[in-house]
Amino acid sequence: MTDSDFRPADPDPIVRRGDSGRNLAVTVYILQALSFFVGGISGLVGVIINYVKMDDVARTWIEPHFRWQIKTFWIGLAGSVIGLITLPIIIGWFILLGISIWVIYRIVKGALALNDGKAP
Repeated sequence: MTDSDFRPADPDPIVRRGDSGRNLAVTVYILQALSFFVGGISGLVGVIINYVKMDDVARTWIEPHFRWQIKTFWIGLAGSVIGLITLPIIIGWFILLGISIWVIYRIVKGALALNDGKAP
């Protein structure tokens, strides 16, 4: 990949809002946030969208967001599993709290960066 292959974000926020890749990334951030309320199923749907549409956003300013979302999902899932396994020995509560804060932070940081047309 060369610099000439990369497509940066349009500096005009109105034009940026019409970008289909951006709209997909917004959808996935919303699905990730909803996963706190629906038991993680929407997060799974979001990561599937990321994997299916990754080729469509390759070498664009949206690609780092897709990678950010995928990493957030997998680390969040792993942390949640570890937290659930260790719940009986009390430390699991702290792990679940920590991973929840971390996932919320990544969703907010990514969504704000997406809104500004930047990588997370």
